[in-house]
Amino acid sequence: MVPEPEFTSYYGRPVVKPAPWGDDVAAYLFLGGVAAGSALLGLGGQLTGRPTLRRNARLSSLTAVGFGAVALVRDLGRPERFLNMLRTLKLTSPMSVGSWILSAFSIGTSVTAVAEIDRLSGTRLPLGPLRTLLQAVEGPAGFEAALFAGPLAAYTAVLLGDTATPTWNAAHEELPFVFVSSAALASAGLAMITTPVHEAGPARNLAMLGVVGDVVATRVMEHRMDPITAEPLHQGKAGAMLKWSERLAIAGGLGTLLGGRHRVVAAASGVSLLAASALTRFGVFEAGLASARDPRYTIEPQKNRLAARRAAGITGDSITTAS
Repeated sequence: MVPEPEFTSYYGRPVVKPAPWGDDVAAYLFLGGVAAGSALLGLGGQLTGRPTLRRNARLSSLTAVGFGAVALVRDLGRPERFLNMLRTLKLTSPMSVGSWILSAFSIGTSVTAVAEIDRLSGTRLPLGPLRTLLQAVEGPAGFEAALFAGPLAAYTAVLLGDTATPTWNAAHEELPFVFVSSAALASAGLAMITTPVHEAGPARNLAMLGVVGDVVATRVMEHRMDPITAEPLHQGKAGAMLKWSERLAIAGGLGTLLGGRHRVVAAASGVSLLAASALTRFGVFEAGLASARDPRYTIEPQKNRLAARRAAGITGDSITTAS
């Protein structure tokens, strides 16, 4: 009897180099989702006559995108490196396109937030004649920020899936849906914490959509991935974070559905949803890094794909004849 061969790689080294990203990038992934969803809620408050929701969502959006930019610059090392990415637009590069999306979104959300701050101060900001211009562009700026909110929430998933990192790459088709749903959870949860329940109806609706989308998209993603590359999503630190993310999302959704009109329950549900979103982003991030460190997650799925092509009768291309 010939024993089953054991997997090995050259000196046990990783086949692909792990992404040189730390927790600053994971925080940026989360904060970008908060900012994007909050901009949508700000537009909802603007269109439905909910001034408190509009104000809180706009200020949340600016705060999140500001801290997200700080996290991104910390990872880059120097601020001018971000500015260098704006010297050109490369449509085939998710990082290049994402830089422009972030910049365009930041302009709109900054204008709306400054308008809210000016109202809070009793129009005491030293704007002079610019106040008239600010008031004129405030409404269109709300639409502009909301227009770029979806791309901002999704492009980071495209960026991860475009790498050679095994788990991220294997999830590239469904990961944008997971991230957009996660953004809905985070922004709705934050609005439910900061906004009175009589104005938080749009946030509750967005929260329920986010819970359903997050749970369903994550399950579909895991089901369609190669079982080997899906393993890091269920193991170790990443597995624990993603398991708790699902639990907190469901708990927050139930709280929103059953007691979302009660201020204390709404706030507690909001905290649960916000935490669920953060754990999703950090969990997916950690799972990808773990998959890159272990060469098994690169080689075994390649062997499985090769065997599947040969079993389907595909034997004359460069992939099946290279071995």
